[in-house]
Order: sequence, then structure tokens, then C-alpha cells
Amino acid sequence: MKRILILVFVVFTSCIPLEKTDIIKVMTYNIRLDVNSDGENQWSNRKDFLLSQIKFHEPTVFGTQEGRPNQIAYIDKSLTNYSYIGQGRDGGDKGEYSAIFYDKRKVKFENVKTFWLSITPEKISKGWDAAYPRICTYGLMTVLNSDKKVWVFNTHLDHKGQQAQLNGIRLIEAEIKKVNTKNYPVVLTGDFNVEPGSELITNLKKNLNDSKELAKDNVFGSDGTFNAFKFHEQVTRRIDYIFLSKDANITVNKYGVLTDSKDLKYPSDHFPVIAEIHIK
Repeated sequence: MKRILILVFVVFTSCIPLEKTDIIKVMTYNIRLDVNSDGENQWSNRKDFLLSQIKFHEPTVFGTQEGRPNQIAYIDKSLTNYSYIGQGRDGGDKGEYSAIFYDKRKVKFENVKTFWLSITPEKISKGWDAAYPRICTYGLMTVLNSDKKVWVFNTHLDHKGQQAQLNGIRLIEAEIKKVNTKNYPVVLTGDFNVEPGSELITNLKKNLNDSKELAKDNVFGSDGTFNAFKFHEQVTRRIDYIFLSKDANITVNKYGVLTDSKDLKYPSDHFPVIAEIHIK
């Protein structure tokens, strides 16, 4: 009897690490650029709280938007267990990033690329009616100690140009189709600057799934994601998303919009969105 109990215990405990490799925590976070005009909400006053928030929730991988070079460098230095991929939208280490940070203890990246959302995606450029140059960063993520691979894309669509938004997301979808020749799962994170009922989201859902909908009843937090630093006002605009490929091997255990605050202040003018996905 004692031998049987020992055998059952060994089998049970040996299964736990294997199950953990199937779980990936994905976050998208518009961290708000570092600008003095934000006054009491400027980066220097909120960066430590923002970092502690990320450390507490421990995403496996998270896409950032609006991060300027000094902000990306600060996050990179402060999160010692993480590395990142990406470059600034003005080329190299210039301009805002759509960086992807990842826990290097759990995953690694290869086939990394950044392209511009324009008719000339291989060079620094502004597309269609966009107010600013916009980029998308992506790479092929491998879960360590496993054969699981996931393409991760992260972007920040223009906040004004409707054609730039629509054409930009089409360009991203075309790039996904181009590189994903082995039909790996795909994660697309970003600030899309449009709400769920928009033409862009309606079209996107023909090819990708909204992680919030896949989570079904296990959804937490605010519906809206853009708070504009207005602590005492209701947050209604949902413009930050985590989309997943229509793959039967991907499920979403839970989804949340994190409304953490400190001293009546938010760490950013956007709430981070997090989803726990399971790769079967």
C-alpha cells in the first residue's frame, strides 16, 4: 500500500510542471508616453507603481504601446527577468516603441521584425491618413522546455486616421498569413484606438478571436480600458485588445482589465489587459 501511495504521489507531482508550460499570461499595456504636460501624472511620478503592477501580475509576455526610449530602457533595467524585442517608430532607438517584453525564464524569441503600417512597410514611413508613423513588432515565441511555438504581434494603430487604422490592421493580417506557414497559434496585442462595434473589429473577428469573448464568464474588471487619468469618471471606451488565432488548441482560462490605483492615481491613462491562455 505504501509503495502504491508513493507511486501515485510521484506521478501526480511530475505532471504539474508539464501543465504549467501550457499556460501563457499575455498582457497588452499602453504605458502612456513620457511627457511633462501630464503634470502630476507624468512618467516620473507613476513609473515605479506601473513596474510593481507588472511584477505582481507576472505576465509571460506583454506588448507595450507609446513607450519612448527612456521608458523602454527603464522597464528593461527594472524587470531583470525580462528581455524585449522591438525598435522605435522613428527607427532604431528613436520614437515610440511597440515593444514586446517576455519572461526569459519561460520563453524565448526568434524571427523578430518591426515593420511600418504604410505602403512602404520596410522603411520609416507614415501610412495613408495617419497622424503619426505607426509600427508593428512581432516574433516567434517558443515556450522553454517544450515544443510549443506562438507568433506574437504587437501594435498601436493611429488615433485619427480611419484609413490608416483599417489598412494597418489588414497589413498586419497579411504579415501573419505570410510568416505563419506552419500554422502556429497567433497572439495579437495592441491599442487599436477603436471600440468593439467598429468596422475594424468586426472585420478582424472574421479571422481572429477576441480573448474576452473566449473567456466567457471568467471576465474581471472594467469594460472600458481608456481612463484618460480621470480617476473619478466612469471608464467606458474599450480600445485595447488581445486577439487570438481561430485555433482549436487555444483556450482562454480568464481575462481581466486591471484597474489598480494608488493614492487616487492610475499608473497609466490606459488599463492593462491580461488574458491567461492555455495551449493544449
